[in-house]
Amino acid sequence: MIEFLDPRGEPGQPIEPYELGIRAGSGPITIGLLANGFPDSVRFLDAVERALATANPEATFERFDKGDASSIVSDAMLDDLVERCQAVVAAYGH
Repeated sequence: MIEFLDPRGEPGQPIEPYELGIRAGSGPITIGLLANGFPDSVRFLDAVERALATANPEATFERFDKGDASSIVSDAMLDDLVERCQAVVAAYGH
């Protein structure tokens, strides 16, 4: 007899559904584009911006760059992101 074991564990916390706070196409939106400082993260965000602008022509974009992949986002930059943007895309290039 062969016994098969399911390697998946049971979640320790209840699953919470994720819902977007912003609906694309529902009007003007400012999207923050945050580069992490790795090479090509800025170039990758250039392509992301083009794709998002095509999908939502009313969108505007704010660019942010940590400049150092080993650092965390500063409190000042985080405050700026929250104040100026309704959504943020963070890029991790290599």
